[in-house]
Order: sequence, then structure tokens, then C-alpha cells
Amino acid sequence: MGAAGLSAGAFSRVTFLEDPVCDGCGAAFEHDGGAFADPRCAACAARPYAFARTRAACVYDDASRQVILRLKHGDQQQFAPLFARWLERAAAPLLADCDAIVPVPLHRLRLLSRRFNQAAEIARPLAKAANRQCLPDALIRTVRTDSQGGKSARGRRLKVKSAFAVTPAGARAVQGRRILLVDDVLTTGATAEACARALLAAGARAVDLAVVARVRTARTLPT
Repeated sequence: MGAAGLSAGAFSRVTFLEDPVCDGCGAAFEHDGGAFADPRCAACAARPYAFARTRAACVYDDASRQVILRLKHGDQQQFAPLFARWLERAAAPLLADCDAIVPVPLHRLRLLSRRFNQAAEIARPLAKAANRQCLPDALIRTVRTDSQGGKSARGRRLKVKSAFAVTPAGARAVQGRRILLVDDVLTTGATAEACARALLAAGARAVDLAVVARVRTARTLPT
């Protein structure tokens, strides 16, 4: 893993995720024994996401957040190829199985203000390195949603449930293919779930998910 554009100190503070992890949500298992007995955490076994498998390069914490925000809001696009290299390693099994890569889209108004989609900037070098087709325009965000920070899992799901659609060209491109969805951060999974459902409804054979960072804890079942 390279650390181009990242100081040695900042790089050393990033907590990279190593196997064993839950195959469904990408969270680290606390004990190896449980991972080998069942490749999914209890929540993923009981209530799977629409996306089949997940891998994350690192834990989303203060250290990784600062680096991700430098790309996302600081216009420091040199971090996109770096994150792609992290995902080459973390999501290697998913890359080997996928037919094409689709980034999670931004709403057009947010894209205008930000000038680029960080997920697409990560997806392009990742697809090139894996010799896979990148489909940056397959998905569109039809509803501009507020920041998801601070919302409950249920609130996030309701907010983004119908926020994504597959374009006509995207539907032709994903038909019958296994898609790797790429995003920067995974929290509750609501956004990726909505994207995966849209892709599956358009004819994708399956959808996996690769993210740069995910929250530390595994999913919990609602009580």
C-alpha cells in the first residue's frame, strides 16, 4: 500500500481491516473462531443486505476521516488513486468476481458545487488496475438528500429508499452482470442498499460493495 500524498504519521494512524471480516457487511470479527464458523455476523445472517458481499479498506475513525475529507471536501484528488490501491488489496476477491464497477453517484446539484464525485474518482483507477469496465453514469441520484450524519439507520433508509435510478444506458450495461459498487464510507448501509436494489431491479445478476472505510462496529438487529 502506498501512502503518496499522506504523511508517514497520518498513514500509521489509519486502522486497516484484515481478515477475518464479515462477508456481508465487512466489519471485523472480534474472534477468529466465530468468523471461521460462520462467514457472516448475526445481523447479516438474519437480515442480509441487497448487496451480496462487502469489503472495506479501513476503519472509519478520526484518522481515516481526516484523510477522506481531504478528498471529499478539500479537493485533494491525489487521494483517489491512493484509496483505489487500498481497495485493490481489501476488495481483491470482489474485484476478481465482478464484471463492472459502478460508483455511488452524487445528485447533479451537489456535483456542480463539489465539481467531482469522490466515489467515481476512486472507481476509475480501481477499474483500470483490475481491468474491469467502469460505469460512472449507470446510476443517478434523483433526489437530493441532506447529510446523513446523525440520522438513525431507519431514518437513513427512508431518506434514500427511492433516491437512485439506473439510466437506460446503465440498464443495458449491467444486465446479467455482477457489479462492484464503490463508495467512500459505509455507516448504516442505507445508501449502498438503495443503489444495490436499483441495480438488481435493472437486471444486474448480483451487487457487491467496496468502500474505503466503514464504521468499526458490526450491524445490530433491531429490537
